[in-house]
Amino acid sequence: MSQLDKQDPRTQFPQPPYPPQSQELPGGTNAMDPKPDHGETSYVGTGRMPGYRVLVTGADSGIGRAAAIAMAKEGADVALNALPEEQEDLEEVRDVIGDLGRKAVILPGDLTDETTCERIVAEAVSTLGGLDSLVLVAGHQKVNEDITTTSTEDFDLTVKVNLYAMFWLCRAAVPHMAPGSTIVTTASVAAYQPQTRLLDYGMTKAGIITFTNGLAGQLASKGIRANCIVPGPIWTPLQPASYDSAEIEHYGEGTPFGRPGQPVELGAAYVHLAGPESSYTSGSTLTIAGATGMAL
Repeated sequence: MSQLDKQDPRTQFPQPPYPPQSQELPGGTNAMDPKPDHGETSYVGTGRMPGYRVLVTGADSGIGRAAAIAMAKEGADVALNALPEEQEDLEEVRDVIGDLGRKAVILPGDLTDETTCERIVAEAVSTLGGLDSLVLVAGHQKVNEDITTTSTEDFDLTVKVNLYAMFWLCRAAVPHMAPGSTIVTTASVAAYQPQTRLLDYGMTKAGIITFTNGLAGQLASKGIRANCIVPGPIWTPLQPASYDSAEIEHYGEGTPFGRPGQPVELGAAYVHLAGPESSYTSGSTLTIAGATGMAL
């Protein structure tokens, strides 16, 4: 069954309770039960991004993986970034895209480093022959119940991954982008309703929305669009790597649909905002949160 078939959203994908499970950050797809749906078979492309050259961060798993696969199924060639320790998952995504007849290159690198961000953009441009869309999905969160025990190192890592990397990558990418190019960032409903134990994460996600809105105005004169996607609770490795096993058993259970979203359910949104059909959309946010603003 594909995502184009009419279905009841409450029962379309696996519902909790899920088996108890936990991982260490950054987490991995293959250890999850049930395994997330990234659209490998369920997403149906309709030729909406023919010949596009796209760089996706966080492409090893979760939302980034789903976005990369969806855009490849729509005709795009994709450069895939994630941490070096996530290369095995990146290779899986590369192979999926290659089987579709599209070009995929893996560009591992830690986005907390300015020079690495610049190198990744340069290599994407070189290997793909240009850059039409920059899709920023990579993010970091770490639960801490008490501000007095939150270390500067943890706070700094969250800000570096979620904000600094976005700035560095956009700054490096824009000179390579022609009119009609796009930037898509990824925030969270935590920007509006931050969890008390994820203060730094919620702060950065609000910052992503503000940055994207301002960037859209700045780039309009260049014919480049910038938009932001705001996910709700989505079944990705970041969840079992962030919360304890008992919470994961019931992750998303309290939402109106009674389940978390699957990564594939965001794929079409990234295609829409990265591709040409949203030509008059810039400085916008698109929320995909299952009728909820709750983060859990």
